[in-house]
Amino acid sequence: MSTYPLRPTTASPHPAPGRRRPTLLLTGGSGVLGRALIDELVRDFDLVCLRHHRPLADPRVREVGADLVAPGLGLTARERYQLATEVDVVLHSAAQTNWRTPPEDIWHTNTQGTAGLLELAARADAPFYYMSTAFVASELGQEDRERFPGAAAYLASKTAAEQMVRDSGQPGAILRPSVVMGDSGTGRIAGQQGLTKALGAIVLGQVPVLPGAPEARVDMVPQDFVARATGDLVRAGVTGGEYWLTAGKEAPLLREVVEVCQEFAVDNGLPKPPSPRLIPVEAVHRLLLPMLEGTALPETMRKRFRYYAELLLVFQRELPFDSSMGVDGIGRRPSHAAIRAALRRNVDSWAEGRPGLLDRRVAAGAGVREMAS
Repeated sequence: MSTYPLRPTTASPHPAPGRRRPTLLLTGGSGVLGRALIDELVRDFDLVCLRHHRPLADPRVREVGADLVAPGLGLTARERYQLATEVDVVLHSAAQTNWRTPPEDIWHTNTQGTAGLLELAARADAPFYYMSTAFVASELGQEDRERFPGAAAYLASKTAAEQMVRDSGQPGAILRPSVVMGDSGTGRIAGQQGLTKALGAIVLGQVPVLPGAPEARVDMVPQDFVARATGDLVRAGVTGGEYWLTAGKEAPLLREVVEVCQEFAVDNGLPKPPSPRLIPVEAVHRLLLPMLEGTALPETMRKRFRYYAELLLVFQRELPFDSSMGVDGIGRRPSHAAIRAALRRNVDSWAEGRPGLLDRRVAAGAGVREMAS
């Protein structure tokens, strides 16, 4: 596992008094982390966001239509020249994170997009900040790579993109967040990702079995903590190093994640979901998954289990990650209690998006009040 410099070299992007604010080019602004990055950076930078299909519709930023996998980012020569003359910082946060996407498309998007942004950063003489993932530290065996090609392609593409950044010689830094949760205060997140779906399934009692040991860590960090650490690095003008935006030793255990989901259900008058049986990951991949293929279980259940097996294959760890959070002014590391509280708010936010579940919750609450009166 790579280390990070305790005293990074800096070259502040901030202009002298009286000059214009620096301009930051951001990709992935509409993604899970992108909205939090905009909230964090808009106070100090003029933001230009490259976007493909989905507009941000945010008056605080200027949008430029682009395509990360097209030659020249899908921009005209004039558009590329204009960006190169005005951009002071590049933050590449966009990536193909859907593991159901064909592996070759995942690889192409995540490597070609990085190459195109590096070229633009070089033309602009701008530091380049690459949003990778802490799970490049996960090592998948040959059998796992064959069984879960989407996850394997994602990790391989992020590892390759990191090497492209190093080989480019472009000043900047590599940032490695772990699982990005919703906001620590509201639990809200731009889109439901694997973690949110897994939490909801546990609440609904749809997960009789989970791959993993009770004491395995699931490293997760609220999006605003990740955005703050990223903002601190960019504002400081850090020009080298790899930074682990992780919970580290503060990460919750898998059994605690289950407990939070059960507490939510009980607190809201819903049936307490049964505790999923936790099975060691190795046994899941070598024994249980092959057995499931020959059973009469509904295909939806088999797909759901394979999906959670793939997530936890990558996302859980016995040993904690290194963490740069809270070191040398790089954000602050959330405490174990803060992560657990944020996890509960993520479940609350998930429930708010399910009107049927909220109706049951309201009805249960009304029945309790009627009995009390």
